[in-house]
Amino acid sequence: MHEELQSSRRGLLGLAGTAALSVAAIGILGDVPALAQTRSRKIGVAAHQGDIDILNVALGLEWEAIEAYQIGAESNLLQKPVLDLALTFQGHHKGHADALAGAVKQLGGQPVAPKSRADYMTSLNIAAIKDQADILRLAQLHERGAANAYIGVIPSLGDSALHQVCAKIAADEAAHWSIISQALSQAMPKAAFMFG
Repeated sequence: MHEELQSSRRGLLGLAGTAALSVAAIGILGDVPALAQTRSRKIGVAAHQGDIDILNVALGLEWEAIEAYQIGAESNLLQKPVLDLALTFQGHHKGHADALAGAVKQLGGQPVAPKSRADYMTSLNIAAIKDQADILRLAQLHERGAANAYIGVIPSLGDSALHQVCAKIAADEAAHWSIISQALSQAMPKAAFMFG
């Protein structure tokens, strides 16, 4: 489970290293389509397959998070305050997925579809989950990996004004990780630079 999740995150970072996200994709991803269109016309940025590939890897990871939280919510293992939190985080991931899918379509690509429930049950090793703490540890691992992956994409952006877009998504993921860590009664790490 941990190896597959880390491999998915490395895949996103690897794609970022081979092809920078276009200004248009990042603008759409940041929920500012007008900025994307204006800048695209102004500097002549065309959609590249690499952009679509990067966005689809990120979208695949968002689908995984959405389903992981759904499985957790349906497990009857989450107590009421934690269940509410899980559903809130799932809503954030749905917002990320909508933005990513919209960006892929805007670039002329086909957004990657979610996998089946059975695929996620296997890849997330759901059979090993026995209690609320197991669900929280899985979510914690996923959120940390997501924050690191989005931070890793930032240097690949050609327009430094758009670094904020991926930083916004990374900030959501880092906030999720922090709250989940608190729910697990884990102390905040003492070292600086917890992500990236």
